[in-house]
Order: sequence, then structure tokens, then C-alpha cells
Amino acid sequence: MKKLSASALITIGIILVLAGGLVGTLLYMKSQPEPVRGVAPLIEISALEPDSSKWGLNFPNQYSTLLLTEGNNTPTVYGGSNPFSKLEADPRLLTLFAGYSFSIEYNEERGHMNSLVDVRSIGRINANTAGTCYSCKSSNNPGLWDEMGMAEYDATLFNDLGAHITNPIGCANCHEANTMRLAVTNPALEEAFEEQGLDWTTFTRQEMRSVVCANCHVEYYFAGKGNYLTFPWDNGTNVDEIAAYYTEIGFSDWTHPESGAAMIKMQHPDYELYTAGSTHYAAGVACADCHMPYTRDGAAKFSTHNVHSPLLDPEPACGTCHTDVAYVTGRVATIQATVHATMIATEDAILAAIDTIGAAGITPGVDAELLEEARLLHREAQLRWDFIAAENSMGFHNPEEALRILAVATDLARQAQLKAVEAAGTTDILAGH
Repeated sequence: MKKLSASALITIGIILVLAGGLVGTLLYMKSQPEPVRGVAPLIEISALEPDSSKWGLNFPNQYSTLLLTEGNNTPTVYGGSNPFSKLEADPRLLTLFAGYSFSIEYNEERGHMNSLVDVRSIGRINANTAGTCYSCKSSNNPGLWDEMGMAEYDATLFNDLGAHITNPIGCANCHEANTMRLAVTNPALEEAFEEQGLDWTTFTRQEMRSVVCANCHVEYYFAGKGNYLTFPWDNGTNVDEIAAYYTEIGFSDWTHPESGAAMIKMQHPDYELYTAGSTHYAAGVACADCHMPYTRDGAAKFSTHNVHSPLLDPEPACGTCHTDVAYVTGRVATIQATVHATMIATEDAILAAIDTIGAAGITPGVDAELLEEARLLHREAQLRWDFIAAENSMGFHNPEEALRILAVATDLARQAQLKAVEAAGTTDILAGH
């Protein structure tokens, strides 16, 4: 066998040394702890920690901007964070919600840091109010749900549960401690996704920047004697699928005293309207892109947590994608004015239906079957109108869908009115219309 030359032996030796060094380096790197993103945290945050000020030690920019939501009480044309009475702004609501607690007091919501103060002062709260009403109001909730389970939480009376709730909406409502991963924290949302065969842990971060808002900004109802928080998404999340679900389970929130219809009260379905094929959602825009836009503090880039209407500061909210921000805000104003005018026309149609059904109900010889059909039409019309009225964008989250829903609601209301006339067998009940 031919012997290797001295130079070849030296080369092989060098290769072996380098290979050994590379292996050693790789083993060293693998044994090191996972690198943290950005600046290393100052303190470890306990899982489900409800005190946002502790999170703020690690994330001062996010926390300091969250605190601004306590005082950002600036109105927009149709909403904002100024606590005005919706009943005074639109007295039609007194008739639309007659017989229900929303005819007692119904106010525009303020910023996140006011969530506890506002829910505890609302005139709809009484000794029998369910603890479920705290579900979207406090960063104590994730910990309480983990400790109690949602069934026990919801079955506890509001005043009793309040003794365990000390913090307004905060970090724990949307984030996993230390990793800061965006998370579904509301068990009702997780159950709704499971019913649809969806696993939120597989969603992208951009998707989660909308999904975390669905912990609260959705339609829901209290199921059964235990007032179990439930999202009506079994059939899907658009308004027609939600309406069908409520019909299938025979659910109603109250009976309207004038029309006799079994009614549904919608609750801020912002997520459902936005995700129903809107232009921005289809383009991959998340709720946080507009309501919590990225900003800078020196070299640090972060998502502001001063959650409010993009119209109050449109440059960072809209300017990332749109070069002509003035045009965009003008376009928003046109869309919202159109939706608002259509919404008021729908209200007038529903009020006419209520009056006509009420008059038919006291007409001798009224056809009970036809009258019940009129009541069902009233219910279907009003829940669709309320889907837009209770949603927080005056239709801008999805203008085409908002106008479609209001058109259907108006048509159903007029059908209800005509059906009541047919039930009464006389047009005399249309006096005044």
C-alpha cells in the first residue's frame, strides 16, 4: 500500500481538527437557551398575571399607551370613546328595545381602562345580574376561568364575582405571559372555534392580530340557567347563519311588549362583520393594523395599545397602505353617512311594523297564525338591523355587507307590516303610516 505523504497527513489532520471544532461549536450552540426577542425581560411574569403594570416593567411602551385608553374620550361622528347616551341620541331605540334592559340605559363604550368602572355603573345591573357580564371586562378573567371553570364563573352572580375582579382589560386578555404570544383566552371563543373544526394555535400571527379581538368583540348569548357564555357560530359567523342558529335552538332575549315578538339583542359583532368577506380582511389587514398601528419611540418600533378609532389619528392607521390619507378619511365619511342614513330608514320601517303588529293584535277576529308570521318577520328584521347598529364601525368594517343586511332588514320589516294587515283583515291599522 502506498504511504501518504507528509503534506497529505497534515491536510487530513487539519480537516479532522476543523471537523471536530465544527461539531463542538454546533453542540455548544444547541445546548444554549432559546434567544429572547429584543431586550431581555427585567422580570418573569406569572402565567395569567392580571396586573398589567407588572407586564409594563418589561414592555413600557405598550403599557404606557394602554394607560392612555382611560382618557381618550374623544368622539367621532358616530361613536368614538365619548360616553354619550345612545337612547338620547336616537330616541327610536326606546321603542325598538321596549321591555328590555337596553331601553333603561344604553351608552357608548369608553376605552379599555374604563371597562370595570363602566360595567359596574350601568343602570342595567341589578342583584340578579349574571357574572357572565364580566366576561369581557377584566384581565382577572383568564385566571378565574382557569381556577373556577367557565360554568362556575358564569353561574356566579355579578356582585359576588366582582369581589374577585380588580383589574380592567389588560395584557392577560390577549397575551401569553413571557412569550407574549397572542392567545385565545376566552373559553367561549375556543369552544366556538372547536365547533367549526378550527384550531387557533395553528393560525398565523397576522391572523391572531384579529382573532384576539374576538375574545370580546363578537355576538354572544347566555345559554341556560347557568348563563353560560356561548357564541352562536355553529352554522357560521355571518348574520343569516347566526339568525338561523337562534331559530333552531328557539332562543330569545325578551318578548317585545307591543308586537309580542320573541326578540334577539345583538352585541357588538365587529369580528363577524369584518370577516364576512370585507375588502380589508380579504387583503390580509388585521384589526390591530388600524386600531393599534405600529409606532416608534426612538429606535423602538411597537404596536400602540391606545386602542381607538383610526379616524382620531388616521396617518399611522391608514398611511401605511394609503398614500392619500385625506382621500381615505373622506371616503370613510361618505360610507358611514350612507350606512347611517340607511340604518335610520330601517329603524323607521321596523317601528312601522311594531305599530301595525300591535294594532293587529287587538283587532277582533285577527288571524292568529298570520299574526305570528308577522311577529317572526319583526324579529328577523330587528336582529339584522341591530347587527349593524350594535357593531362599532357604522358599517365601515364591511360596507357592502352592512348595506346588504340593512336592505334585507327593511324588506323584512315591510313584510311584517303587510302580514299584520293581512292578519287583521283591514287597512285601518295603517293609520298614521
